Amino acid sequence: MRAGARARRRAGRALSGVGASLAGMDEATVESVRAVVAAIPAGRVATYGDVAELARAPSPRLVGRVLAEDGHDIPWHRVIRADGTPAPHLAREQLSRLRGEGVPAVDGRVDLRGYRWRKARPAEAAGLFEFG
Repeated sequence: MRAGARARRRAGRALSGVGASLAGMDEATVESVRAVVAAIPAGRVATYGDVAELARAPSPRLVGRVLAEDGHDIPWHRVIRADGTPAPHLAREQLSRLRGEGVPAVDGRVDLRGYRWRKARPAEAAGLFEFG
């Protein structure tokens, strides 16, 4: 991200009060999480853990925090829990957006085997992530 865009985002956070809780977080980590989420293609999902692994973030909870506070302009709805369920407080909106992209949910759960982003899918044999 260019320095000017970064400064505008910081200024926007300060005005909205959002930046206060992200202030102690490493900016490179925040940007890395945002970049991974922005790269998830329409019609695919990734888990909070997938995003944390790909972004080299310390935990899936941090991914959730970044999305809650600075994810309004990226496809936050494509990030779901490891069991395929959406965030409870956003379930209706999140499932509606996913359905609009062709990702169905059965009983409020997305089938990760069918809709998980390939880049985030764990390799079966090695237990590592594929990067292809």
